[in-house]
Amino acid sequence: MDIQNGALVTRKSYNHDLLFRVAEIKKGVAILHGEELRLKADAALSDLTIVDQREHKKRKAMDREKQESSYRLFRQDYQMMKEKRNYEATEGYTDSANYFQLPAKVLHIDGDPSYLRKCIQLYQRIGLQVHGVHLAETEMSFQIKDLLEKIQPDIMVITGHDAYSHNKGTKNDLSAYRHSKYFVEAVREARSIYPNLDQLVIFAGACQSHFESLIRAGSNFASSPSRVNIHALDPVYIVAKVAYTSFMESVSVWEALRNTLTGEKGLGGIQTRGLLRTGMPYLINENENEI
Repeated sequence: MDIQNGALVTRKSYNHDLLFRVAEIKKGVAILHGEELRLKADAALSDLTIVDQREHKKRKAMDREKQESSYRLFRQDYQMMKEKRNYEATEGYTDSANYFQLPAKVLHIDGDPSYLRKCIQLYQRIGLQVHGVHLAETEMSFQIKDLLEKIQPDIMVITGHDAYSHNKGTKNDLSAYRHSKYFVEAVREARSIYPNLDQLVIFAGACQSHFESLIRAGSNFASSPSRVNIHALDPVYIVAKVAYTSFMESVSVWEALRNTLTGEKGLGGIQTRGLLRTGMPYLINENENEI
């Protein structure tokens, strides 16, 4: 069967472990984008097997269950944080105070338009204001300044595709990674504008990215400490934890990773101050819109 752009495939040499979509074909070699994982790879057409509709539905259902499990954990976490805010705002439930909250504004820059759409859907489900931008990883650092000035976000996500190739060097060699150096350049550009780690919270990286370089460049959170693949939605859960934690508190790395699909092998970071601010009184205008 002929393999065309857009086809869903698996790799025989990797025992069909991951699901990919064919992005491009050059001289008998397919450029592959992970369907659920932020991984970019290449493979000979002879190494690929087309995934039929039945297998695709099975894999999609398994991934959806993992996503729902993470979302349920996040909702439980969110309810606990909300109860704590209610307790503090009402002086231990002794006052009937009505308050409003100002959650963080997110700028999400993604090298993959499909992943970006999935992430925006989750941001909306979680209730966060997000401005999504699709940019090739090689172009991100050149656009960062203008985007930061225009959007003025509290949190920025820089992600897309990445991969480590042992044929190009050791795991400490940044040149052995497909896109890590571009993520690093983008983070450095952002930190030249917002050097304070609490003024702009940054998540950077994708599958197998060079974690240490991204943290040194100024990321609060990054991937991938163990050079493993990360799920397409993992950055959103990191962002949500920071966004819904009070600015009076710090978010521990473990708390931020707890609701992700990948965990500490694929994600890490540094202690970071929360960004949620509350105010009062809560008002409804004549059009019954919240302030």
